[in-house]
Amino acid sequence: MSKKSGNVALSRRALLQGAAVAGAAAIAGQAAAQTAIDELIAAPKRGNWDDQFDAKASRTVAGVTSNTPMLSPNNFIYIQQAITDYQTIVANGGWPQVNPSVKLKIGVNDPSVQQLRQRLMISGDLPRSAGMSSSFDSYVDGAVKRFQARHGLPEDGVLGEFTLKALNVSADTRLMQLNVNQQRLQAMMSKPLENRYIVVNIPAAYVEAVEGDRVALRNTAIVGRISRPSPTLDSKVSDVILNPYWTSPRSIVEKDIVPMMQKDPTYLKRNSIRLIDGNGQEVAPETIDWFAPKAPNLMFRQDPGKINAMSSTKINFPSPDGVYMHDTPTQGLFNKLMRFESSGCVRVQNVRDLVVWLLKNTPGWTRQEIERVIATRVNTPIPLGDEVGVHWVYISAWSAKDNIVQFRDDIYELDGNAQLALQTNIGVEQVGGSVDDDILPQ
Repeated sequence: MSKKSGNVALSRRALLQGAAVAGAAAIAGQAAAQTAIDELIAAPKRGNWDDQFDAKASRTVAGVTSNTPMLSPNNFIYIQQAITDYQTIVANGGWPQVNPSVKLKIGVNDPSVQQLRQRLMISGDLPRSAGMSSSFDSYVDGAVKRFQARHGLPEDGVLGEFTLKALNVSADTRLMQLNVNQQRLQAMMSKPLENRYIVVNIPAAYVEAVEGDRVALRNTAIVGRISRPSPTLDSKVSDVILNPYWTSPRSIVEKDIVPMMQKDPTYLKRNSIRLIDGNGQEVAPETIDWFAPKAPNLMFRQDPGKINAMSSTKINFPSPDGVYMHDTPTQGLFNKLMRFESSGCVRVQNVRDLVVWLLKNTPGWTRQEIERVIATRVNTPIPLGDEVGVHWVYISAWSAKDNIVQFRDDIYELDGNAQLALQTNIGVEQVGGSVDDDILPQ
């Protein structure tokens, strides 16, 4: 927004707020005090952008989130309703493609905004009372942010590359995506769930901690890339390890660590990685032929500490693939739009909040005690005092709130349409190095 248009919006907000104060003083204690302002805000056909201001636009994104867990039985009802709604949209011809010649954002006046308005009205993001103006006003801004929130995109109100791609996925493709995911949800809901459990939704790259069919925590995550995917699984948390050792998987030893040692013989020592043989004895790295045809048949174990690949915490559970959840020393990676590049395990932002929740029924493990032990850098396994399930799922379309349908990229291309994998996983600039820099000490 330009400085001038920003001043216009601010002055208009001040005018409305001033009117509200004056009205309340004049008609104190009466519900009608706000009526004139509400009518002004809600009035259709207000003309061009300069005359339009939606005081509720900033609240539209908050309305997208829900405390209902992804695997709640209610969601099956909601996704069935979403399928019915999208069947109607498809039967009526779907929605138009949005092909602007300029970048669309608040303050822009362009004929393509009418296409955008129509597109957002059909999907339920923009009320029809907003009209068909060519102006990108605060109503359209709020609607775009709502759309972005429903698709896991940065809520900036700007039609950048990925928002435009998501807008232009056809209605019939979205309907197909809903149908595929309805079948997945139906299969998952046939299994009983624990009172307390953790869900990792792989396409959404986030973690839910659920208790009593309500979301207690929701954390951003980094999950497996397409070449090293995170598996779907159902298990139970066995223990939490504070200050964990990191034991490298064989695949990382072969693909990453051995080539590192060929280039830099000090790599293991610099990163506090020890070689342990089958008798538990430490082996000196300089005794190994790093150019041999096969990697050495030894355990590669990193000591606890700040540079440990799992940082402060590891969450363990039985898994055929040997995966787990853990902390990371590189927190900036969670700010990336694309978070599908780990080696199969799941890294959790604000993992200590999740650990406090996991250990709430384990005597003696308050937040203060957890932080104290982490500060000692001493490896400390803690068996859980109660049953907590863990479920890694692949749900790329769902609805946890009536008329709020969520879509994510089909990152592993399992939904049956290549267009669904086009949004955020192609063309994203790598910032700060590869995500593998996090799991593989440098």
